[in-house]
Amino acid sequence: MTPGKRKVAVVGVSLSDCGRVDDATPYALHAQAARRALADAGMDRSLVDGFASAGLGTLPPVEVAEYLGLRPTWVDSTAVGGATWEVMAAHATDAIAAGHAEAVLLVYGSTARADIKAGRRTGNLSFGARGPLQFEVPYGHTLIAKYAMAARRHMHAYGTTLEQLASVAVQARANAALNPEAMFRDPITVDDVLSGPMIADPFTKLHCCIRSDGGAAVLLAAEEYVRDCRTAPVWVLGTGEHVSHTTMSEWPDFTVSPAAVSGRLAFGRAGIRPEEIDVAEIYDAFTYMTLVTLEDLGFCGKGEGGAFVEKGRLLVRGGELPVNTDGGGLSAQHPGMRGLFLLVEAVRQLRGEAAGRQARRPDGELPRLAVASGTGGWFCSSGTVVLGQ
Repeated sequence: MTPGKRKVAVVGVSLSDCGRVDDATPYALHAQAARRALADAGMDRSLVDGFASAGLGTLPPVEVAEYLGLRPTWVDSTAVGGATWEVMAAHATDAIAAGHAEAVLLVYGSTARADIKAGRRTGNLSFGARGPLQFEVPYGHTLIAKYAMAARRHMHAYGTTLEQLASVAVQARANAALNPEAMFRDPITVDDVLSGPMIADPFTKLHCCIRSDGGAAVLLAAEEYVRDCRTAPVWVLGTGEHVSHTTMSEWPDFTVSPAAVSGRLAFGRAGIRPEEIDVAEIYDAFTYMTLVTLEDLGFCGKGEGGAFVEKGRLLVRGGELPVNTDGGGLSAQHPGMRGLFLLVEAVRQLRGEAAGRQARRPDGELPRLAVASGTGGWFCSSGTVVLGQ
C-alpha cells in the first residue's frame, strides 16, 4: 500500500445457496449473498457506498443495486469473464484507499444450471460472432476448444501428460470431499477422468468444470471500519490485472496465461514472494487452467506444472500448496463467472473458518497469506489478489 493511503480489508464474505437451486432467481441469489456478507461483517447496509456487479440486467450494476435497495456513489461493472471479481476487488481497493468510497460490496448470482434444466436457455457455442470473433466462430471454434488447443500446445512443448492434467481434477475432488457445500464429493481416480466421455480433445468430462447455480458476496472496507466489524480483517496486500488477447491468432504463446503479468504485479505490490503463500485459489474451468496458472504465478517454472501437480501438492490434507480448497469449479460449484468464490474461500481459509477443509501451515498454524487468481474468457484476462491476516 502506498504510504499515506488507507489500508483496505475484506470484512465480510458469504455464499448464497449453491449447487442445485431450482426455486430462486439470479436477483434473489444476489440478495441472499449480500445479506449474508453484511451479517458476516456485522455492518449495516447504510454504510455501503460502493457497489460492483456484472453479468445480470440491462444496466448492470444499476438494476442489481436497485433490487438490493442501495444507492451507491461509486460503482463498477467491469466485465472480463471469470477474472471480473479479482479486477473489481482491485478497483474497489484503489477507490477505498484513495477515499473515493468507504465500503464496497461485490455481488454475483446465477441460475445457470436451473435455467438450462427449465429450458430458459441452452448451452451456447460462442459468445457471439461480431467483431474479432467473426474470424473464428464460423469454424466451430468453441470456448472449450480454445482451452483444449492451449492444453495440447503445453503437452507438445513440455511433455505434459493427460495423467498429470487428470490429477488436478482428482485433487480438486478430494478437497471437495471435505466441503459439505460442494456439489460433487464422491472420490474419483485418474482412470475415471481419462475414461470419461470426450468433450474437446484432450478434455474429457471430468477435465471440465461443473455447471451449478449459486451466488457470492465480498465486502471491502477502509481500515477505520475494521474495529467495529464482527470478523477479523483480511487485508488486501496487493493486486494486479492484465488482458492478453481475444482472437487466438493474437495470443503470443498458448502456454503462457495473463496471470504471468497480473501475478507479478500483485506479488510485487504486496512485497510477497510466491513461495510465502500458504493457500492458492485459482480459476479452474478446466484442469489446464490450474496447471498453467500455477506456473505463471511462480509456484513452479514454465513447463514444470505437470510434475508439480502430480505429486499431491494441491491437497488440503498433506499438500505442500493447498489449491482450490473448497473443491473449485471442477467439483464445488461453478455458476458462471466464478472469480468471486475464489475470494470468499481465500478469506475463509485465512480466518480459520473452513471447517473440515481447513488448510494448515507445516507448523500447524492457520495460513497467513493467500492468493486468489481469476481468469476470464479463453485466457483473455486475469486478475490476481494477494490477501493476508
